[in-house]
Amino acid sequence: MQASTLPLPGDGSGPRVDPAVLGVLAAACRDRERLRLAYRDHHGSPGRRTVEPYRLVSWGRRWYLVAWDLDREGWRILRIDRVEPTTVTPTGQRFTPRELPEGGDLAAYVSRRVSAAAWRYHARVRVHAPAEAIRRQIPAAVGVVEAVDDETCLLHTGADTLETLAVYLGMLGADFKVGEPPELVARLRDLADRYRRATT
Repeated sequence: MQASTLPLPGDGSGPRVDPAVLGVLAAACRDRERLRLAYRDHHGSPGRRTVEPYRLVSWGRRWYLVAWDLDREGWRILRIDRVEPTTVTPTGQRFTPRELPEGGDLAAYVSRRVSAAAWRYHARVRVHAPAEAIRRQIPAAVGVVEAVDDETCLLHTGADTLETLAVYLGMLGADFKVGEPPELVARLRDLADRYRRATT
């Protein structure tokens, strides 16, 4: 389990998963062994998957499996609480490791994909501050920070409301420029006018 698990910071909340399932998945990651399993997607629709498992990711009490889906021919992040425990079946077939997404940075890959799936609004922001300084303020569940140079970085983040995004950005303590979405640009202009009127 320890060798196959990548921990990410979280709030400790989430559905429980079967420890036996985690053990089977961890062993398959270690042994590079293909698995068959039944899985419910985010709409609750059941389906069968054949996957090459690479890594377990723990985020608070929520668990994910990073895997290559052979039927869909692409990388997938499967929530383990949506896996039917009795269907997890090692096939006995070994696989050759593929090139990992995000240049092998699975923490960034999972953080971006899992966080983004829950957001209504997504933002891409150029922040005029070193990437490390912004990373210290941005938990993995809130966004992904990419260095542009020694003094500038890109922040990929999001929220359910434009107001929440505006507040988070204002608390960074650095100048920033919003590239998208246009709704956020318009909301920030409205707020800037409101703050300007409040101080004259």
